[in-house]
Amino acid sequence: MNVLFLTQVLPYPLDAGPKLRAYYVLRALARHHAVTLVSFTRSDDAAAAVAHLRDICAAVHTVPMVRSPLRTARAGAVALATGEPVIIARDAVTAMQRTLAAIMQRGPIDVVHADQTAMVQYALWAADRQQPRPALVVDAHNALYQVFRRLAEQTANPVKRRVLAWEAGRIEAYERRTYAAFDQAVFVTAVDRACFDLPHARVIPICGEIGAPVTRQPGAQQVGFVGTLFWPPNAQGVGWFLDDVWPRVRAQAPAATFVAAGKAPPADLVRRAEAMPGVRLAGYVAELAPLLAGCALLVVPLHAGGGMRVKIVDGWGWGLPMVSTTVGAEGLAYTAGEELLIADDAEAFAAAVVRLLCDPALGARLAEAGRRHATEHYDWRRVYGAWEEVY
Repeated sequence: MNVLFLTQVLPYPLDAGPKLRAYYVLRALARHHAVTLVSFTRSDDAAAAVAHLRDICAAVHTVPMVRSPLRTARAGAVALATGEPVIIARDAVTAMQRTLAAIMQRGPIDVVHADQTAMVQYALWAADRQQPRPALVVDAHNALYQVFRRLAEQTANPVKRRVLAWEAGRIEAYERRTYAAFDQAVFVTAVDRACFDLPHARVIPICGEIGAPVTRQPGAQQVGFVGTLFWPPNAQGVGWFLDDVWPRVRAQAPAATFVAAGKAPPADLVRRAEAMPGVRLAGYVAELAPLLAGCALLVVPLHAGGGMRVKIVDGWGWGLPMVSTTVGAEGLAYTAGEELLIADDAEAFAAAVVRLLCDPALGARLAEAGRRHATEHYDWRRVYGAWEEVY
């Protein structure tokens, strides 16, 4: 079939969960279908990444993402007037519609595939411009409104909390209304699917390619975190770890260090990290292997978010033991104490970190079990045949 695949982030390189999801879905679909990828791009997206995607897809078209404080303010005004979510109004770009119109004039499309909520408006727009109407598939990833709702619950600032809750309500109404117009809806966890009354909805987890494990340095005392730090749930989680967990860890393991690898940390998080002993925010790290080799373990200290945490699947693949909150491991199949350690309050989380720093044998057992689990349940070659059932 001719598939028009729409994504809000260029799905390469594989440095974020949404990219990983879209990339391997593309790989799976391109084995049997002619896939035309249309993606927004940012200023730091490399030409080499687009060229790599052209080796997979029948065609790749890109549209620069337009973002500015003025545009966000205008989106807020649109949201007030129409009830549409700010994040949807903000990403309404005429150039994307022009690109889609030009593609559809070249020949009929059989399926329009929207990757994440951000691209739903474009999938519906494109489908309305072809007769017979193409089939519509949305890969929602998660229940996005739940991400904003949890952020609101975890935010101390009353004004910010109210704004986030307001946006969560609008996103929920938008998701419920638009997903019902799609022929197929896919979520990455059963928890997210259960948020919507969609008889045709399916669950396909985020999967990747389980490669060789990282060779770790013996006796390492470094604790690591990997995740984009401009994503509020990640920044919030690392902030909680620094403020509430890290002092407890250092009190029991004075030689321990903490490094967080992630793009664009917010200024307040940078200030807090600079004031704490043994802490480094590494920013974006293109080649993670050297950093991971110095880690005794990874942490996933999240209290907000939605969907499935790819950083845990990555950690399993890398062969690293992990400590996570329950929310951080949400949506994954696991047995606590076998593939990773779970702790939700600061004292228990710190105790789990110290335990792994002091007990390399326990870390080795968790790492081995995690890699085995990831290979069995989260390798795209084993799992993504499910997309053919969707199509």
